[in-house]
Amino acid sequence: MSESSQEAAPAVEHKRKTRVGVVISNKMEKTIVVEHIARVPHPKFNKIVKRSKKYYVHDEKGEAAIGDRVRIVETRPVSKLKRWALAEILSH
Repeated sequence: MSESSQEAAPAVEHKRKTRVGVVISNKMEKTIVVEHIARVPHPKFNKIVKRSKKYYVHDEKGEAAIGDRVRIVETRPVSKLKRWALAEILSH
């Protein structure tokens, strides 16, 4: 085998998805529920419409409160529903 075939493939850096939303629940331990509102064009009418989605987010320190605007980042599965983690609190 030649040396070039033994070299490892270059490392591919995957960007994690991020979302910004508002905390709508913090009643669980280490978990918050964040509502993300996306503005997307309607497929037929091309009018901008709002689409909302709830994300279950891991909050290790329990620092987010209801009404906080937060940034969340995609992560490995933490539980059955949690695939996101709290990155930062943008405003209280």
